[in-house]
Amino acid sequence: MKRVHLIVSGLVHGVGFRYNTRRKARLSSLTGFVRNLADGSVEIEAQGTTEALERFIHWAHHGPANAKVESLRQEEIGVIENESEFVIR
Repeated sequence: MKRVHLIVSGLVHGVGFRYNTRRKARLSSLTGFVRNLADGSVEIEAQGTTEALERFIHWAHHGPANAKVESLRQEEIGVIENESEFVIR
């Protein structure tokens, strides 16, 4: 089990990025959250198995069909115990 923090930049607001991220995370049995940031980027914290996170991060490099991801910053952070779902904040 591990947790990653991602900042996704580009055309990621107003294109369904958060809703698609939540859907993808839940289908991958990940927990965490996604939220828009004031600077136009999207912040994601996701937690799960290494394999599921790798697939999720690969998806996040492109996002949903209408998004145009320009960059994705990633770092591993501490696991949060007893987290049970993936939510939009």
